Amino acid sequence: MDPTETDPWAAWLLTHRHGGNEDARRKTIEHLTPVRDKVLANAHLERGETLLDVGCGDGLIGFGALDKVGADGKVIFSDISQPLLDVCTEIATSLGTLGQCEFLRAEATDLSQIPDDSLDAVTTRSVLIYVKEKQRAFQEFFRVLKKGGRVSMFEPIAKTEREFVDRRYYLGYDVLPIKDLMQKIYDRYKNEKDAQSTMGDFDERDLVKMLTQAGFGFVHLELDVTVGNAGMIGGEGRWEVFYNSAPNPLVPTLRTEVESALSPAEQERFIAHLKPLVEQNIGRTAQCLAYVTAVKEDWGKLYSG
Repeated sequence: MDPTETDPWAAWLLTHRHGGNEDARRKTIEHLTPVRDKVLANAHLERGETLLDVGCGDGLIGFGALDKVGADGKVIFSDISQPLLDVCTEIATSLGTLGQCEFLRAEATDLSQIPDDSLDAVTTRSVLIYVKEKQRAFQEFFRVLKKGGRVSMFEPIAKTEREFVDRRYYLGYDVLPIKDLMQKIYDRYKNEKDAQSTMGDFDERDLVKMLTQAGFGFVHLELDVTVGNAGMIGGEGRWEVFYNSAPNPLVPTLRTEVESALSPAEQERFIAHLKPLVEQNIGRTAQCLAYVTAVKEDWGKLYSG
């Protein structure tokens, strides 16, 4: 059996994020490349250092870091998904960089396989949104870092986004006229929707607060907010990409939700309303993106003059 059929994280990153469309996948990676570059720039990596990429996924951050740490450095790819770690191992083998890489199956809240004060940097991208015990994760980051070690992270802030776009919109598109159908989908997948509560239980200020509480002596936040019609990254105007995609790993694709929750007549009405909006890219979105950097340092050293 294909492991992506039983692993939601691998299924989403490798297929459902872009609806199984190769062109949409390529555009998604292009969109994420500046995010990767900024996360790595904020990590201030030097040659010979060791980086832990928590929630490495298919390796976007980790492989981008290899040139920065050099042949004497190391990148530890960490994820809860073994299929994704296998994908990263295959990529490292094909690139000839296996000697610079380690692969660790672990949760962000339990990095017990890594010794105290042993790493130079920790990176994450869209990881904490899926972690319930965020404070515990930050404490683990602090523990494994050397004095002067850095955390560089990127997180979408759903709680702040909701201040700008209300629930009448689904992924940017107005579903108020089919509110009854959306409610049926919600009721059918209530457990999956509830599992997403970790995405909206924090804002950018909470990230700063939790990092300082974990012991980091320096924390810097940059918030990037865009409100308007941003469209669907990688699948703009393409109904089949949109319909066969899922917004995150915790929920099925929209097609699966619709076909499971609605009758054939209801499905027809659902598509008749939503498909033209997607194809014409008529919608309203909000993106609130946080870049956070933290340094494990002494207060005295930071403020000694």
